[in-house]
Amino acid sequence: MTATPGLGTHQLASPELLRSVFRRHAAGVAVITAQGGEGPVGFTATSLTSVSAEPPIVSFGVGSGASSWPAISESDHVGVHILGEHQRELAATFARSGADRFGAPTRWRAGPERVPVLDDVLAWLVCRIVARVPAGDHRIVLAEVVLGDPSGDGRPLLYHQGRFNGLRD
Repeated sequence: MTATPGLGTHQLASPELLRSVFRRHAAGVAVITAQGGEGPVGFTATSLTSVSAEPPIVSFGVGSGASSWPAISESDHVGVHILGEHQRELAATFARSGADRFGAPTRWRAGPERVPVLDDVLAWLVCRIVARVPAGDHRIVLAEVVLGDPSGDGRPLLYHQGRFNGLRD
């Protein structure tokens, strides 16, 4: 067995430890959208996961204090959008608190089940929410894929070390 250098300098569990560790984990960038009573809502997510192929189910986390949570908590359907490296600014807009996420220059349309569908993404899905699971200060949303389009062009946008980045060869 190989010893891990620095093992003696470990930290006790804390929100900052978790953030520090996950800054080192590169993750794909998605935007989750829903139609709320006051209009469309959405947020940038790096927690998107494929859960099951049969039936096709995805999951994502959303903070229970997030501005999008009330609409997500009441919606039957959500949109899941995989962003391309050309969409750094879009990712930043949907990550920024208080931003006008659906105002110009964001391009979108009302899609199936009234879900806001973003234009020019690498891929998108419309999903039916099947469960909302409490998990600390977040909720894990499980959603079954209803339909989608995987045909966008480009390379994926990644989130790493607190920044949006393109993929390097």
